Amino acid sequence: MILLGLGIVLLVLKYFEVAPVAAWSWWLVLLPFALTVAWWAWADASGYTRRKAIEREERRRSDRIERQREAMGQGRQDSH
Repeated sequence: MILLGLGIVLLVLKYFEVAPVAAWSWWLVLLPFALTVAWWAWADASGYTRRKAIEREERRRSDRIERQREAMGQGRQDSH
């Protein structure tokens, strides 16, 4: 997302001819968009995106279980 944001900022600066970006080549200004596409393609192909989604779901699940335990008065249960 950082690359996408950088690309948008550079595109706006180039469009409104703000120095020094106005003097840069369009290739340089559009490079962050190409890198963003490459990153997303790699993340999907390698399974990175799916692993992160599973980690988020697991974290939500464990937080929900912990909140329910605390609401029932059982508190935190540590396993050894």
